[in-house]
Amino acid sequence: MLKLNRVHHIAIICSDYEKSKHFYSKVLGLKIVREVYREARQSYKLDFEVGDHYQIELFSFPNPPARPSRPEAAGLRHLAFEVDDIDTAIAHIKDFDVEIEPIRVDEFTGKRFTFFADPDGLPIELYEK
Repeated sequence: MLKLNRVHHIAIICSDYEKSKHFYSKVLGLKIVREVYREARQSYKLDFEVGDHYQIELFSFPNPPARPSRPEAAGLRHLAFEVDDIDTAIAHIKDFDVEIEPIRVDEFTGKRFTFFADPDGLPIELYEK
């Protein structure tokens, strides 16, 4: 039987590297681990640390196709982060003029959550611990 230990990393392709680098490092506060420019691919690869658990890889490629997201398309639906206090997290993100949906309550767990989007429209969820 296959035994998966954990999620190792999540890869995101962005359309505007500097804008997305700012969003993930400053707005979300993720720690930059490594940044590499790959000349042969005309591409940046930027690794972020999320807590001490795994990384998000941010890639830039020349002219990536747009990702259809609304109405919802097949594939990755969204990226979700657990936070200790959703109100504090929302206040921080709003300081960067990012629009955030109203808080909802998960009907099964009773936990509060909300959504917003990265610079390319990738849905991101905050889920209260």
